[in-house]
Amino acid sequence: MPHHQDETRAAYDGVVELYASMFADHRLETQPFARAMIATFAELVRATGNPRAADVGCGPGHLTAMLHDLGLDAFGLDLSPGMVGHARRTRPRLRFEQARMEALPVEDGALGGVLAHYSVIHTPPEELPALLAEQARVLAPGGLLLVSFFGTEDPDPVRFDHKVAPAYSWPADRLAGLLAEAGLPVFARLLHDPASQRGFLDAHLLARRS
Repeated sequence: MPHHQDETRAAYDGVVELYASMFADHRLETQPFARAMIATFAELVRATGNPRAADVGCGPGHLTAMLHDLGLDAFGLDLSPGMVGHARRTRPRLRFEQARMEALPVEDGALGGVLAHYSVIHTPPEELPALLAEQARVLAPGGLLLVSFFGTEDPDPVRFDHKVAPAYSWPADRLAGLLAEAGLPVFARLLHDPASQRGFLDAHLLARRS
């Protein structure tokens, strides 16, 4: 496992209860655009006829539960054993496993959808193509990927000190290009007001496995 993943795992293990108290009981109640994109994603996944969906980087499992409530056969995967343990304790009817996003414990072409909600942000730019290829691998043809991230208007990714672990913001066009190269052409995007005082945008790209 790359050293940065060890650091990210340890960092999230150290903030499980704080992170869960901030996010796990709210289901994006203050983020209407994100809620709308996730609801659209779930509707489109249901329309494929394959409701099986992975919430990769699921954290405490709040969005896995949201996907379940939206009619998907959703399960959560996360690098942090602390987050997985919290999700299992608080949502025992759902399935959660520890896993790396670059090596998902899912068979080829098995899923109708993958949700990556701010979970690719800690991946260094040079490693992101392999991660996206793995999302494409587990999706059935016509399956959907919704990736949300911090957007920047700079021409290149910007490394910054995230509150938990070092992270990267991305120009939306650059990330959309990487998705297309992975066989996941983007057909819808939403960029809106800065997500933080840093001035990054909230960015959401919806792609379909070709």
